[in-house]
Amino acid sequence: MHPKLPLFLVGAGAFLWGIIGIFVTNLYAIGFTPLQVVAIRALFASISLVLYIVVKDRNLLKINISDSKYFIGTGIISFVLFNWCLFRAMEVTSISISVILLYTAPAFVAIFSRILFKEWFTTRKVIALIATFIGCAFVIGVLPSFHGSISFHGLLFGLGSGLFYALYSIFGKYALRKYNTITVTVYTFIFAAIAVTPFSGLWSAASLFSSLNAWLNIIGLGLFSTLLAFLLYTKGLTKIESSRASIMATIEPVVASIMSFLVFSETLHLWQYIGILMVIAAVVFVQESGRKEIVHKKESSLGNNEARNNSITRFKQN
Repeated sequence: MHPKLPLFLVGAGAFLWGIIGIFVTNLYAIGFTPLQVVAIRALFASISLVLYIVVKDRNLLKINISDSKYFIGTGIISFVLFNWCLFRAMEVTSISISVILLYTAPAFVAIFSRILFKEWFTTRKVIALIATFIGCAFVIGVLPSFHGSISFHGLLFGLGSGLFYALYSIFGKYALRKYNTITVTVYTFIFAAIAVTPFSGLWSAASLFSSLNAWLNIIGLGLFSTLLAFLLYTKGLTKIESSRASIMATIEPVVASIMSFLVFSETLHLWQYIGILMVIAAVVFVQESGRKEIVHKKESSLGNNEARNNSITRFKQN
């Protein structure tokens, strides 16, 4: 795999997450509730992937029962609880505050990755974390002036959404050590669908499925902003540090703002453009960090090989 391909995959996944607002806004307008939209995402992705695997390679559905803990992590603890906390945060505080608290996720990922995977807190990562957080705050309008207020519950749910969002990268990293990207993704959504559907009241919205507009948005949400987005991000995660992947995924609110401007004619202000540039700069910055780490590892490997060869040569001479 080309060294930059995982970076592209993570970025592409984040881009597809960023356009989710188009489909979700339309589904809300049709009459679906937030929890029903979460159930639709999980059901569409799980059913589509299962059908694909049955035709392509049924071995991809084989897992050890003991490994279900990984998919409880990615599907229920991460996907379902992240969505639930985010929606609850939006109920008790503003959307902008909820979104900025969601993007504490890269900081959580960096901390967990240091403890669990021994990924170092490099200067570049810290700078990128700070830049992405401030950039996201500019993009969604929290900075430079904040006129709102936040309750304790709003803060708690907002930080909870960031924590559970971050855990996908952590649980996913463990699962990818044993299973294919497709296997990890399909079981993430199977477990999510099992957990969320009974509480969604989706059957009470049966009449809403009769319109073509609803199905076009369901397919857009399920195929592009869920199935392909998670497949691409998860595939990239196999070859990239969790902390770097999470920082790169912060282009999502940037894409969302640009889509709002292009599709819904929402106005972008100067500070939002500055925020967009900050996030993009941070993503490029952390990419360069990864490239230098790869080069350093290769040089270290070559140096070790050279030293080993010299040692063998001296041994033979003696």
